[in-house]
This record gives sequence, C-alpha cells and structure tokens, in this order.
Amino acid sequence: MTARKIRIVFAVLMGAGAALGAGGCSRSVINYQIAESIGTVGEYENNAPVETPKMQAERELEEAEADLEAERTAVLEEAADLAAGYWYDEAITLLQESSLLSEDERASAAIEEYETAKNSLVVYDGEVLHLNFPNLIADTALAIDGDSYATTYSQNLITLEEFEGILTQLYENDYILIDIHSLADETDDGFGDITLNAASVMLPEGKKPLIISVENLNYANVRSGDGIATRLLLDDEGKVAATYVDSNGVTQTGAYDTVPALEQFIEEHPDFSWQGARGIIGLSGKYGAFGYEVEEDSDVNWESNADTVKQIAAKLTEDGWTFATQGYSYTYMKDLSYDSLTEDIIKWEDAIGSLVGDCDTLIYPYGSEVEYISDESVYLTGSGYIYLVGLWASDDYLAVNETYLRQTRRSITGYLLENYPEYYASFFTVSEIIDDVR
Repeated sequence: MTARKIRIVFAVLMGAGAALGAGGCSRSVINYQIAESIGTVGEYENNAPVETPKMQAERELEEAEADLEAERTAVLEEAADLAAGYWYDEAITLLQESSLLSEDERASAAIEEYETAKNSLVVYDGEVLHLNFPNLIADTALAIDGDSYATTYSQNLITLEEFEGILTQLYENDYILIDIHSLADETDDGFGDITLNAASVMLPEGKKPLIISVENLNYANVRSGDGIATRLLLDDEGKVAATYVDSNGVTQTGAYDTVPALEQFIEEHPDFSWQGARGIIGLSGKYGAFGYEVEEDSDVNWESNADTVKQIAAKLTEDGWTFATQGYSYTYMKDLSYDSLTEDIIKWEDAIGSLVGDCDTLIYPYGSEVEYISDESVYLTGSGYIYLVGLWASDDYLAVNETYLRQTRRSITGYLLENYPEYYASFFTVSEIIDDVR
C-alpha cells in the first residue's frame, strides 16, 4: 500500500471511528467509504477493505526481496564464521561462488578483509606448547571432602573452574589450539610408507600454537557421587557431554569434564581453534574407554558399551578430536620387553583401536619412552605410530625426522599447580586460577 493510500485510509478510519463513537455510521457504510477510497467498490463481498492487485504485487515484491536479503545475510554470516576459525580460503570461495552476492558490496569487502588476513599470516618460530590435562572435578565439596579419595583427587586432578581459568588465560595470552598433525608434512609412497618433514606453522602475527591432550580417558579411578564425571555420552542434541551425580543424587549432564568443557570454550571463542583443531584423547584399554567397559569377558553388556564408544568416538572425530594409544595396560613402556610391548599394543588395537578408528599417535604413559633407535621404536613406527608424545620435566621438546615426530607434554595436576606454579609461569598465572579449595 502506498504512503498516500495509507494516509487516505487512515483519515477515513479516523472519521469513521468518530462517526461510530457518535452512533452515526454502520459498519457497511464504513466499509464502503474505505473501499471507495482505495478503488475497490463492488470488487469484494460487503466491500471489505482488501488490498488491490497492485498493492498485492508490491507487497509480494517486498517480501521476496526480504527473503533474498535473509539468504544473503546467511551466506555472509557463514563466511564470517569460517573466517573466525581461520578458514580463509573456504570463506572466500563461499562468497565468490554465491550467485546471491555477485554484485553485493558487502561480499567484496569481506573477501578483501579475508584475503588481507590470510596474507598477513607469518611463520611461527618458537617452541610449541603441549599441555596435558586430567579429569576435572565438577563439585569440589563432594570430591575434596576429607575421605580416603580426597587427597588423590586433589593431587591428581584439577577443578573445572581451574581448567576454565587456564583456557581463558591461554586465550588472552594469544595461544591458538592446533592439531599435532599440522607440525609435519606427510608423504605417502603409495605402498603405505609415510615420510615426514617438519612443517611451517602459519599463524596470525603474535599468536602462539598450543596442543592439548587428555590423559587416559577411561574414568576408572573415580567414584560415582564424588563430584567428578564418570563417563561421556551423547546428549539430546547429539553433542558429547559428561555426566556426574550431584549432592542430591541427581545425574547432571553437560560440560563437566575436559572434552565438553573445551568444546564449550571454543564455541564461545571460535578464534581459539585453528581450522577446527581440538585435542588428543589418550586411551588405554584395560578399563575400557569414556567410562564404558568393552571387553567380552567383563560382567557388563560389553556389546552395547562397545557400540556406545563407537558412536561417541565418531562424534569426537567429526568435531576435530584425535585419539592416541597409551597401551593396553597403561604401563612404563621403557620397561617392557619387545614381546611384551608388541602384545600390549596389539591388545589395545583389538580392544580400543577397533572402536575409535585409525590411530597414528602414542602418548607414553608416565612419559616412559622406548629407546631411539631400537627394535621397540622400529616396531611402533612400523605399526603406524609416528606421532610420539613423551614427558619432560621442564623443557618443551619437538623434533621431526623422516620416520616420526617426537614431542613432550607438560602435565597439569593439582599437585603441580600447588607446588610448582613456576612450571607454568610462561603460559598462565597459577595464583589467578587456582581454586580456593586447595
């Protein structure tokens, strides 16, 4: 409806309203007056005031344009989300190939912005930090309550609040989460043999790479009701969540452990993750995975559990997580004979590897590495474990040769936070994140 007709109708309605208030005109008279003002007398039943064909065409045109604008906005927002995660090429391609935005100045400006950001990336030249996290304490009142488990929990685990504080400081200190595989370029000879070369890590200037891993995620050493998650599951939205029993005996499901808590942080800070990188989940085999026993000789419904582990692992892989073997028995690998080591790895592959999928990473339990070069190391790399993560006391180590990448991790535990805060001083300030319960 044009502005002039709106004014006419408004005037008629105001006059009609006054007439009705004075008891002067009937509804049919008012309808006639409105129809006469917009040129539709006799066209509609009882001269009901409806839009003219021209008005309808104008309205439909406006609605169609509004729909198109909504579609354009959706594409622009999708590109912005990609760029926020450093997927610059993908964001640019999306905008360039969108017929909706072929002549849109906003798309041109966004493309220029993303190309500038991409071209401003620099080669990172420094140490690559690898932090290794344990399970998290969701409710300190239940976990550190003076019973026989309290000291173990306090020393070996950290709290959810501490984990979130560490992530916040790392983010504020310009760390970006990367995938360990981005540290090496792989060349496959076509026969399954892979050659590695050190890769250049390209990041925005001033940013620093970070690798995160989770230690032995089987939940075997925590008790239900102690304020600590006891398993992972897929929630009603299909997301990976952790579940624990609160002080009222009610099961809570959400971001109550390392994996879903990191997912939540990245959702709130997408620029913390370089192109969808997440972390490495270490798994042993003796007590299952993600809180589920999966071996046939266990006293549980192992087949159902194995299926659940497969589903969780598939979702984690989709989200960007990778997996690492920590051996079936989670023991000091340096002390194992060749036969014992091969048996341990094969048992892991049968029990866990068959559920979580291909795995090329090994996180040494307790940092106990095999000798390089030895029959044991040749066996590991020959079996496809070419990303090897040890544990150093103070220095961050990274080396890449044709056969394997070797890196060290810094473990974060309650004991270390309390007694060796200087160990993390270059990365975050312990005094600002440590929980008051300690």
